[in-house]
Amino acid sequence: MTSLRLGTRASLLATTQAAIVADLIRVGLGHEVELVEVTTDGDTTAAPLASLGGTGVFVSALRDALLRGDIDVAVHSLKDLPTAPHAGITLVACPDREDPRDAVVARDGLTLGELPAGSRVGTGSPRRSAQLQALGLGLEIADIRGNVDSRIGKVHSGEYDAVVLARAGLNRIGRLDEATEVLDPLQMLPAPGQGALAIECRTGDTALVVELEQLDDPHTRAAVDAERAVLATLEGGCSAPIGALADIVEGEDGEELWVRAVALSPDGGLSVRMSASGALADALGVGTRLANEMLADGAGRLTEAPAKRQNA
Repeated sequence: MTSLRLGTRASLLATTQAAIVADLIRVGLGHEVELVEVTTDGDTTAAPLASLGGTGVFVSALRDALLRGDIDVAVHSLKDLPTAPHAGITLVACPDREDPRDAVVARDGLTLGELPAGSRVGTGSPRRSAQLQALGLGLEIADIRGNVDSRIGKVHSGEYDAVVLARAGLNRIGRLDEATEVLDPLQMLPAPGQGALAIECRTGDTALVVELEQLDDPHTRAAVDAERAVLATLEGGCSAPIGALADIVEGEDGEELWVRAVALSPDGGLSVRMSASGALADALGVGTRLANEMLADGAGRLTEAPAKRQNA
């Protein structure tokens, strides 16, 4: 029985997610697994994520460890993974996805709509911030960093009235009962890939690639491929906050993808929101076409909107 070194960040959520994948490998593939903790750039600074360049800050150190041969497999939250391919590394599997929606943890069991105007709501995500502001509830949106425990702790201490987190993360670490509301995607579309895990290994480890591909869930992969195609296409011509969600629905000819996406100005005042559907086998095409339609409708100009309104 071969032993595999599985790289993970050191946070409770990351090691919990890595343990899920380790169990899949042990049971499904028959390998022993050793967890190896790796510190990433995103773990060593309290600066806002947007100032760190966004995607990749939780990923690069794990990928470097893979390429050095320090680990054999890496596990990431898929929403942290850059959309561009990385030389020498293959995204081999996305196991069955957790519920991708966002959730609120608020004081006194309140929902977003029940929070008084001026309540302080914490999030480190420009996507969440823009969509919260777009709801027009008069909330004060404040930047927050830290792991799930520390963010929830700031609600209990009274520093924040509420925080917005991924429902999947709360569920994985056993704190879902602390969510006071799970947000409907009509209110807030999640980050592309939210709730899904990404398993990577070296491209040259061909036998391991073939083995790990058995852990891929076809429905999850089709959905996240479409969402990440939206993100990749919009990133080429748009730096606005982006949300996307793909669902598997019954079409006239069987199962198909239904993809919703939104790009917003940072203050949530303007947005381009569209949807598209298509075959599961054409997930990348569905997402790419949807994003191109959004760019044609002005998504690439959204980041200019706040300055233009201020000068009006």
